[in-house]
Amino acid sequence: MTRAPDPRLLAILACPQDKGPLWFIADEDRLYNPRLCRSYDVRDGIPVMLIDEATTVSDAEHRRIMARISTENVAPTFRTE
Repeated sequence: MTRAPDPRLLAILACPQDKGPLWFIADEDRLYNPRLCRSYDVRDGIPVMLIDEATTVSDAEHRRIMARISTENVAPTFRTE
């Protein structure tokens, strides 16, 4: 079973590259930045927030992730409004 990051940590996490919010996809152990199409792994409940270790996803993968975020009402780590 995977461990989710502490909710208090998730509430303040930002993308290290563009400083914007991320979306946590729990069952995939990833934080996702749709603006840059970049994915950050979460290992044993610890987000790996290194730009060099982020994965750029394909257009098809981006659409799949965004559909999940929309369908499952996944909230961003913080709001920018």
